[in-house]
Amino acid sequence: MHSNAMPSGDPVEVNGQADGIPEATVARLPVYLRALYGLAERGISTVASEELAAAAGVNSAKLRKDLSHLGSYGIRGVGYDVDYLVYQVSRTLGLTQDWPVVIVGAGNLGRALANYGGFVSRGFTIAAMLDCDAAIVGSRIGRLTVRHVDELEALVARHKVAIGVIATPAGSAQAVCDRFVSAGVTSILNFAPLVLNVPEGVDVRKVDLSIELQILAFHAQRRSAARPADAAEHGNPGASRGRSTPRATPELAAKG
Repeated sequence: MHSNAMPSGDPVEVNGQADGIPEATVARLPVYLRALYGLAERGISTVASEELAAAAGVNSAKLRKDLSHLGSYGIRGVGYDVDYLVYQVSRTLGLTQDWPVVIVGAGNLGRALANYGGFVSRGFTIAAMLDCDAAIVGSRIGRLTVRHVDELEALVARHKVAIGVIATPAGSAQAVCDRFVSAGVTSILNFAPLVLNVPEGVDVRKVDLSIELQILAFHAQRRSAARPADAAEHGNPGASRGRSTPRATPELAAKG
């Protein structure tokens, strides 16, 4: 297995966590970076911790603690320099260099990922896109020509691929993952609805859209259940706090 060391003087990433930086902080850094890009695009040169925290959706104390791990403390009464903080966060995340990425799976999801312009602007280059379907291999997706998955190992070596993306059906995902790992890829982004088995030293991030939708459904249901309580508070005698009470049927009334 190969490891990707960052330039001298930068934090070295080990097993998905930058040395000396808590994993929870690492997970929030991309959110801060997205907020900082938004501020920079609006021409804002300095930002207070409260404003940046609000843009990132965290409290300001947590943000200040997170950024202190990067050696950035801001200036009292002035705040943080946006451009320099972009550099600090990008450097810590390893985004001051381009990371070649290979996507396996050229279906609808894979095509959407390949056409996403945010990869290039955020430090990633789609080096190749692979599939096993003869009807898809050879077709063009943006600037890429879909290659056969049999070329995976050769393309990983040729482009020095650091990150593999799996956008295949669940039944193919583990086999693709095993080939990535055997080829020396130690960072994998998995969109397949399957938990991958990988050896120690390989980092996997799973993106499961169905789980995210189920979580949203939970919150939508909670809000819906709370509406009768809102009605009761506004003087509706037919509504009760929490869930509404069903009317008793004649049979139940007789038993009561």
